[in-house]
Amino acid sequence: MAWFYLLVAAVFEVVFALATNATHGFTELWPSLLTAAAAAGGIFFLSLALRTLDVGVGYTVWTGIGSVGTVVFGTLVFDEALTVWKVLAFVLIIGGVIGLRLADRLTGDRPAAEPEATRASFSG
Repeated sequence: MAWFYLLVAAVFEVVFALATNATHGFTELWPSLLTAAAAAGGIFFLSLALRTLDVGVGYTVWTGIGSVGTVVFGTLVFDEALTVWKVLAFVLIIGGVIGLRLADRLTGDRPAAEPEATRASFSG
């Protein structure tokens, strides 16, 4: 389920980035509200994914998918230029995401260890 949550979080990340562009500096109400909702949704689903995934893997994959998705949809929605260099960068990012997924699979999908300092700081 962690990888599903991460994918949902990445979709929210793409919506967040595109909606932020549409706010025109947060002067447009509906895109601004969509931006806030997408940011909250992305962080919520990322936090669910990080229950199981290591933060380094989860956050990197989330931002990688979000980055690629934002450029692809920015090209489609906002008519931004798609260059050979951007496509090459996509390939590298996607390769890194696949590599992280494979690394996670090889080490097993196990709950991340909670650092001692975190337990002490956030325990009630």
